[in-house]
Amino acid sequence: MMPTGSLLDTHLTNLAAALVSYRGCESQLARWGADLAHRLAAGGRLLVAGNGGSAAEAQHLTAELVGKLHHDRQPLSAIALHAETSALTAIANDYGYTDVYARQVRAHGRPGDVLLLLSTSGTSANLVTAARAAREVGLTSWALTGAAPNPLADACDEVLAVASPDTQVVQELHLVTSHLLCEYLEQELPAALAASADPVAVHGDPGEPASAGRVPARSVRAGVDVVLDGGTGQQVDA
Repeated sequence: MMPTGSLLDTHLTNLAAALVSYRGCESQLARWGADLAHRLAAGGRLLVAGNGGSAAEAQHLTAELVGKLHHDRQPLSAIALHAETSALTAIANDYGYTDVYARQVRAHGRPGDVLLLLSTSGTSANLVTAARAAREVGLTSWALTGAAPNPLADACDEVLAVASPDTQVVQELHLVTSHLLCEYLEQELPAALAASADPVAVHGDPGEPASAGRVPARSVRAGVDVVLDGGTGQQVDA
């Protein structure tokens, strides 16, 4: 019989070892969170995808953004592509599983949006294909992976790689990453919303050159406008 506590001790030892290098990710997490706050406040969208346990992690993140982490705030646009089950299965049936995310990226992604892909191995073909599609469409692509280098890290604009050979530890630190991204985002969100409400801050002074770091503003419409007149000649917006 395995000694009591040995599984726990081994797991916590592996987690503690990974935490040493993970602490060095603070500036990257803060930068990603602030960047995402400004993109989403300006009307952008976060697309997220993963396979298996990483799919669950990705959906956890979108739930925090559409809902909230700590305090009440406006909902932010975030979609877990693997949760679109009818689209996912139709694409897999018609085009193959490798394209299940790439086709959705082309459908939903717009320049200035962010695609975040989670993979413990960094070798999932459908995620690598999605990252390539993001580049074609003009999205910024980020990856959360296990140890790098790996194909997904190479295909994305940036990667946060957890330096651990233990899949469970990698997934656990991906969850920590999701929570920290939300915390940094919510910390920056008031400033991002103020900037998005300022035409000069968002669009820039017409007399100034465009800034490479500025998130393109977009017109955002919520819902569907239905026009009825019922034969009265008076227009009613529903």
